[in-house]
Amino acid sequence: MMKRFRSWLNGDDKKELPQLSKDNIPKHVAIIMDGNGRWAKRQGLPRIMGHQSGMKAVKRATIAANDLGVEYLTMYAFSTENWTRPRDEVDFLMRLPVDFLSQELDELIEKNVRVKMMGHEEQLPEHTIKAVKEAIEKTKHNTGMVLNFALNYGSRKEITEAVRLLGLKIEAGELQASEITSELIGEHLLTSSLPDPDLLIRTSGELRLSNFMLWQLAYSEMWFTDIYWPEFEKQHLYEAVAEYQQRTRRYGGLK
Repeated sequence: MMKRFRSWLNGDDKKELPQLSKDNIPKHVAIIMDGNGRWAKRQGLPRIMGHQSGMKAVKRATIAANDLGVEYLTMYAFSTENWTRPRDEVDFLMRLPVDFLSQELDELIEKNVRVKMMGHEEQLPEHTIKAVKEAIEKTKHNTGMVLNFALNYGSRKEITEAVRLLGLKIEAGELQASEITSELIGEHLLTSSLPDPDLLIRTSGELRLSNFMLWQLAYSEMWFTDIYWPEFEKQHLYEAVAEYQQRTRRYGGLK
């Protein structure tokens, strides 16, 4: 770990990176990747070119988080509300996981990264599902960082489905209402195999959660930046973690 940490410090970054404590790296980082379209507009480019550039930022963030020692990285790739966007943009977004994984899967395997996905498979095109499932299968024995894509994901739908499943168990006599706990609800969410995020990052200057991990982010630290997602570099992840390390997490109590 120390060798990996020093290699990060000795990179060729243009800016000096903040000093971090290697003993206080957030275990789970979640990112709302926002601002692709606005970045493209500012460059005088079509919106889809912003998404294309955003894919490169996904790679940068993944490598940076893995090198830093983050154990879980969740990327909000496509929400249940994004289907309302223009058809050509949605079609392009559905191709991005295929392109990203076809180009980067070998390196992810080499870096011992394990790919996961949380979301609802219905509506997703066959080619998108096929690419993601292939990546999940090929990396399932990897023991390094988990790269978790939130694809066709919406937190309200996730919670609603969990409540529905618990209701069905009560109807079937398998569960008593008095037995429902927050832990049991968590076990019925799409993130049941993941710890709650320690740190949430959102780009583009927006200050909202946008239906992302509403249950899981209850006590997460949040870091917002005005930069657009295609501009996100290792430096920005480092800045977010540096601020995270300055905060005291009390979980509603006192320390």
